[in-house]
Amino acid sequence: MKVVDYFKQKRGDLSLHAFELKDLLSPSLREHWLDFVNRANKTQLGSLVMDKQSASNDDVVEQPSKTKIEKTVVNNIAPKAAVTTPAPIEMKPEAEALYKELTATLGEVIHTGEWMTVDQGRINQFADVTEDHQWIHTNPERAAEESPFKTTIAHGFLTLSLLSVLTDSVDPENQKFPTAKMTVNLGFNQIRFPYPVKSENRIRATTKIQSVKPVKRGLEIVQELTVQIEGVRRPGCVAESVIQLHF
Repeated sequence: MKVVDYFKQKRGDLSLHAFELKDLLSPSLREHWLDFVNRANKTQLGSLVMDKQSASNDDVVEQPSKTKIEKTVVNNIAPKAAVTTPAPIEMKPEAEALYKELTATLGEVIHTGEWMTVDQGRINQFADVTEDHQWIHTNPERAAEESPFKTTIAHGFLTLSLLSVLTDSVDPENQKFPTAKMTVNLGFNQIRFPYPVKSENRIRATTKIQSVKPVKRGLEIVQELTVQIEGVRRPGCVAESVIQLHF
């Protein structure tokens, strides 16, 4: 038996025999009893007992209607947007030819620059521009005594800044991508300096294409640039560069 039905039955029994129970009570207890019964009838449980009717299999149970908030949520659910395929980028003939050429050489060295000497004068000039005059770069006498390399070394950022000239990206007479009208540097994904470039070392850079894709104005290229040090097995710099070629 459900709790509500139990209270309903008991309430009916008490209603039928209320006069007998009241007669057995003293006047003071009778007053408290009547007050208790009146308050019980006014409670939510009392109202539920009075109004509760068990539904039979034949009864139609009315489902509660959606609240205003539920209706708003349902109405505001937008249908899924149709998946559209972006229109292919139309490449100029020069861009398409270079795209096919570079795609066929992914992972291969496509360019090796000329050797360049990094002397103390260049290191000192870079120190003046960047205001980095740390003795390991600019004090040959102290470096000979205290540095483990026994000489001064180039700033890592000096080596990095030389990549443009080492990869023939700034010489109009000897460009790496001559069919492009302009090369835009978008930055680097990764830069490492595995070994320092010592003063008077000769360095050069090699280029490998990692990926190439058409963009609105031309091609976007991710390339691995490696700075080799003459006579040294480990490179002075390895950088993953991202550029765009405009045609």
